[in-house]
Amino acid sequence: MTVTYNTTLKNTRMDAVDDAINSGVGTAVLEIGTAGMGTVLATIDLPNPAFGASASGVITLQGVPLSDTSADATDTAAEARIKDRDGTAVITGLTVGTSGTDIILDSVSITSGQTVTIDSGTLTHG
Repeated sequence: MTVTYNTTLKNTRMDAVDDAINSGVGTAVLEIGTAGMGTVLATIDLPNPAFGASASGVITLQGVPLSDTSADATDTAAEARIKDRDGTAVITGLTVGTSGTDIILDSVSITSGQTVTIDSGTLTHG
């Protein structure tokens, strides 16, 4: 049997995710990496708040497009994670791609020194 949550609870939970991302000091970041985050390819600062208010259990990344103007390494982007303002991973295993993923990039082929841009991002309550 599939567990189902009502929309109000989904929204409350997803807003709590955004609150966790925005906690601490410094700047929350989204790291784009290779499979298993073996290599961090790009690090992008997130606005505060990082996501807008939840609607129907979905939070949407604010301030896009967002960019890292100098990628850290060369490889193919395979996943992403979000760290809070203290540098603690809040969300891991995010999908990345040019469509149909959690984080939409301008390209998954990343070369050290290039600009990497997030075109959009959404997180959906399961």
